[in-house]
Formats: sequence, C-alpha cells, structure tokens
Amino acid sequence: MAKLKLHWRLLLTVMALLGILAIAMRALRPEPLAVSVHRIERGSVVETVSNTRAGTVKACSRARISPPMGGQVAKLWVREGDAVTAGRPLLELWNQDLTAQVRLAREEVSAARARSNEACFLAQAEQREALRQTELQKKGLAAEDRVDRAVSTAKAQDAGCKASQVNIAVAEARVDVAQAALGRTVLIAPFAGHVAELNAEVGEYVTPSPPGIATLPTIDLIDGSCLFVAAPVDEVDSPRVQLALPVNIRLDAFGDKSYPARITRIAPYVLELEKQARTVEVEARFDDPTRQHGLLPGLSADVEVVVATRDNVLRVPTEALIDGYKVLVFTFDGSPLVERQIKTGVGNWQFVEVVDGLAAGEQVVLSVDRKGVAAGVVVQAERGK
Repeated sequence: MAKLKLHWRLLLTVMALLGILAIAMRALRPEPLAVSVHRIERGSVVETVSNTRAGTVKACSRARISPPMGGQVAKLWVREGDAVTAGRPLLELWNQDLTAQVRLAREEVSAARARSNEACFLAQAEQREALRQTELQKKGLAAEDRVDRAVSTAKAQDAGCKASQVNIAVAEARVDVAQAALGRTVLIAPFAGHVAELNAEVGEYVTPSPPGIATLPTIDLIDGSCLFVAAPVDEVDSPRVQLALPVNIRLDAFGDKSYPARITRIAPYVLELEKQARTVEVEARFDDPTRQHGLLPGLSADVEVVVATRDNVLRVPTEALIDGYKVLVFTFDGSPLVERQIKTGVGNWQFVEVVDGLAAGEQVVLSVDRKGVAAGVVVQAERGK
C-alpha cells in the first residue's frame, strides 16, 4: 500500500513539473509577428507615366515684351493686374522728334503733289501746243523745225509730270518710314490678357535686351483664359507617351483634386540637365476649360499619363510586391508566411494586375518592409486590417 501511494506521488509530481514546464515554454515562446494583410479582389488597374520633376501651369499666350527701341517713358497707360484688350497701347516713349519727322514727311508729300500738279499742267499745255503746230504744218502754215521743238517740249514735260508723280510716291513712303519709327516708341498689347508684371515708371529709361543678354521685360502680359501644364517625363518612359492620351493633373495648391486633360504636345528632343536624368517635355491641355477658374500660371503640377487600362482584373497592391514579382501569402493566424512568385501585367503606384499566381480571396502581406517579416515566419494579421 505504501508503495502505491509513493507511485502516485511521483506521478503527480511529474505531471506538475510537466505542467509548469509547459506554462514556462508558452510564456517564453514569442508572440507571432503582427502583419498587415490584403485580400485579393478584382478591380481596375490603370498604368500611368508620371513626371520626374514638378511640372508648371503655363498660359497658352504669354509675352514678356519691351519697346523695340530704348528711350524715356513718357506715358504709361496700365498698372500691374490691369486687364487689357488686343491692340491697346500700354506704354509710350518720348517721341517728339519722331512726331516732328512724321509731320515734316507729310508736308513733303503736300509739296510733291503741288509740284506734280504744276508739272502736269505744263505738260498738258505743251501737248496742246504740239498738236496745234502739227495741224498748222499740215496746212503749210508752220515750219518743220518749230513743230519738232513743240513735240519734243511736250514729251519732256510729260516725262516731268510722270517723274513728279513718282516723287509723290517717294514722299508718301517717307511718311510710312517716319510713322514706323514713331510706332516703335509705343508698346502695343499683342493679345488680350492681364499685366502680370511692370518694370517701368514714367520718366524712367528702358532699353531692349541685347542679343544673348537676358534683361527684365518692360511688361509681362499673360492670357490666363487658356492654360496648359508642361512637365518633364523620363526618357525611358517617353516612348509610351502618345498624343491625345488622357492625363490626370494634380496641383500642390489644390490637394488631391484631379483635373482631366489630354496630351497635346511631345517635345521633339531630349532635354539634358546637369546632374539630372534626361527628360522629354510633354504638354497637357485641360479637357474642361471652365475648370481652370482659380488656377494661376506658375503653379506647380504633377501629371499622370494614362497609357493603359485594365478593368475587372485581379489586382495586388503595389506595396505588397517583393522585387516586382513576388508576394508573401498569408493563410491564417499562427501560420508561417509562404513566398510565391506571380506574373504581373500593367500597374501603377497603387495596384498591379495579377496575370497568374494568385486567386481571388487569397491574402497577401502588405508590410513586407517591416523588420522580421520574411518567408517561413509565423505571423498573425493585425486586427482591423
């Protein structure tokens, strides 16, 4: 009987020790690593090409203009921010000397016309005299030499009349030259728009920019009724960009608001900038011009050119990809992760099309960059994910 009791005591002691050991092992065993997971579903995937550096909102018509000749500002008809119509004078230089030259040239035209009238009247009189002498010669009442002199004089006077008419044309051309010189002192708006910048005041001297030397324009005129976005695209992506492709434009000043647009121009050359990638500039015009209200030339912008679209396809979040073609598949809490290679199609920064390797309903790990996350690691899904 005593031996039986001893046997049971040993058994109970062993069982107690095993229980304590099991509890200790459970306490020492690390908790499964928590990961963020995503269930594979169908949806749309849009492949895009984005700009490499910030693009810029630009006006379809913008002119940084200065008078074609230097001089002192005598009249200034606009201020910064003014709206102007096409053909409106903006600025006038001192031009009294040129105005006087125009007046002189016009007076010379009047004098040339008076001289022409005199010469032509004399020519007509000599022509009548030549005809009269010719008729008298036919009747034997005029000598031949007198007739010859009359005819020659008439021809000479006729030539003088024609020369005087040419002189009128020359004088009128001088008026045009003088008026052209005078016109160079007046700066005219080439199109309707707003004065964005004015770098002149009455009494100041302005000069045109010498060749190869950039100077501030006298007036910066912008037509903000028509805007587009110019942005650089990496040379590697440029072959996929085609005219008329749809574009989504986003501006830093307006958050996540998107503006639909179309590619209207692709530069026919590659832009090479020091210490930066070679790029091709593309231009996109807004689909709905009425949505341009509130946009200003010079705003920074990003463009996403839609080069391909796939609807109702399996898709995986781009952040779940490892090396571009592998994912970590999650089955259930407490199970190790399994690395799987998949075949992908079109994609963007958000989703990538799954052509093969995954089925709808399977779950993949999103937090692949988290420390310790790798194939074979026991994990559990974060709650609420």
